Amino acid sequence: MRKPSGGRSDVAELQVPDDSELMPRPQVREDLDPSRAQPVIQLGDLAVSYSGKLAVEDVNLDFGYREITALIGPSGCGKSTVLRCLNRMNDLVLGAEVSGRVTYHGQDIYAPEVDVIELRRRVGMVFQKPNPFPKSIYDNIAFGPRVMGRKQDLDDTVEEALTKAALWDEVKSKLKQSAFALSGGQQQRLCIARAIAVQPEVILMDEPCSSLDPIATAKIEDLMQDLKREFSIVIVTHNMQQAARVSDRTAFFTATVRDDGQRVGELVEFDTTPRIFSNPKESRTEGYITGRFG
Repeated sequence: MRKPSGGRSDVAELQVPDDSELMPRPQVREDLDPSRAQPVIQLGDLAVSYSGKLAVEDVNLDFGYREITALIGPSGCGKSTVLRCLNRMNDLVLGAEVSGRVTYHGQDIYAPEVDVIELRRRVGMVFQKPNPFPKSIYDNIAFGPRVMGRKQDLDDTVEEALTKAALWDEVKSKLKQSAFALSGGQQQRLCIARAIAVQPEVILMDEPCSSLDPIATAKIEDLMQDLKREFSIVIVTHNMQQAARVSDRTAFFTATVRDDGQRVGELVEFDTTPRIFSNPKESRTEGYITGRFG
C-alpha cells in the first residue's frame, strides 16, 4: 500500500482537458446506463487502511461530468473514507494507507509528480459542519484567490462566488462583518462559495446538511441543483430521501463483519438513482432502502 504524502508546490500541475474539450451531457434518464457516462474521476480497486486495519476495499466507481453522485450506507461503511480519497484528504490522517487507483481525467492523483495543492483546488471540499475562517465574509471568499496570487478583480470574484452559492443578496450589505455572525445554513453556503471561488471542477460534500435545520437543508439542496450546471458534485449523506431528491446516481456501501470481527466497508451497488431506489439489483441495497437494516 502507498502511504499518502503531503502536497508539493514544485511539481507539475495536473494535466487535464480545458473547458472546450469537456462537453456537457444531458440530464440523467432512468434508461441511462452508468457505463456510458464520461467520468471525471475513476476509482479502480481502491482500498484504504488506517494503522494497518482495512477500512474499505475493492471500490470500483466512476463519477460523471456535471452530475451529482450520492454515497449512502450505514455508519462505518467507508463512505467518507472514499470521499476523502478523491482529493487526498486522507493524506492528513496519521496512519492512512491507500492502494488501488484514483484517476482525475485519467491521471493517477497519487502519482509522485502530482501537486496536491493544485488537486485540491480542482477538487474542492465542503465539510460536515460549517467551518468559516475567523475573518470577514469578504475575506473568507477572497482567501483562496489571494493564496493563488490573484490580486485583480477580487470584488467581482467574491460577488460571483456568493451569487452562485445563493448568498449574495443576504450578505452584500455586510461583507466586512464576521462570518461567524451568519446562521448555520448561511455559514455552510459561505463555505460552498469559498470552495467555488478558486474555480474547481468537482465539489465534494461530506454530509453538508447534517447540522442544519430543514429550511437550511432545502436551500442547500436547491443550490446543489443549480451548481451541477457547472460542477460535478459528490455527496456523502445518511439521509436517503436527500440522496433520492438531489442525485443523478447513487452508490450504496455497507460493512461486512469478517471472521476476525473486523468491519470492512465495500461498495454493494452503483446505478442511476431512480433504479437504486425503485428497482435495486442487490438484496442488501433493497434491505437498506426499505429500512430493514442500517
